[in-house]
Amino acid sequence: MVLSALRGAVGFLTQIPVGQDRRDFDSFCASVGVVPLVGYLVGALVALPLVVPGPAPTVALLYVLAVVAVTGINHADGLADLGDAAVVHGDPEKRRSVMRDTTVGVGAVVAVVVGVAGLILAALVLETIPIRTALGIAIASEVGAKLGVVTLAVTGRPSHNGLGSRLLGAGTGQLILGIALAVPAAILTWPAPAATAAVVAGPVVALGLRRWAHATLDGVGGDVFGATNELARIAGLHAGVVVWTLC
Repeated sequence: MVLSALRGAVGFLTQIPVGQDRRDFDSFCASVGVVPLVGYLVGALVALPLVVPGPAPTVALLYVLAVVAVTGINHADGLADLGDAAVVHGDPEKRRSVMRDTTVGVGAVVAVVVGVAGLILAALVLETIPIRTALGIAIASEVGAKLGVVTLAVTGRPSHNGLGSRLLGAGTGQLILGIALAVPAAILTWPAPAATAAVVAGPVVALGLRRWAHATLDGVGGDVFGATNELARIAGLHAGVVVWTLC
């Protein structure tokens, strides 16, 4: 059951070919608390460019390319759709209709540009700090982002029937499981609390987006899950480097 859920989570959150099927996805929806484990895998893979010697801008570009290669653009598409919904005036139904529209609006462009810029700027800073700390923050931010997904699955309500609604309604036990699995990532930069800040940023972003989605979209859908993953990663990276700088 756990392996099936983990395979479904990897297939849903990454581009890694694990041969998942419908049963794996169903197991993933029923055991969403395993998602932080995917963060360790994704974090380790996307952090590889940080160990490559080279100019900081080149390393930062490689980091962004690694994120795209490992996780794809589906979640970034959710961020883009939320960007369009955020700039539209109207009731929740009108905002959701804009999110379903295949036309790319200015809100989507701004959201994606800010997202990519956030990744690049964080990577530029990671390149200047000790490699152990940089790797710890990179991995912790991915684990925190996945904990944010779990937080949303447990606390959100569906805005409509769709793929995202399959993940919602998870019990509190799944959140407890997710937190337990994320604890090791929070101490990766010990004794510095940078990794802890990176992990905590994930659920904080999730709760913020949940509140916004409930108020403006009348609930949570698949795009909100995607945007949570993307924004939580960025917030985690920056929280980590800020805390490291201050300490």
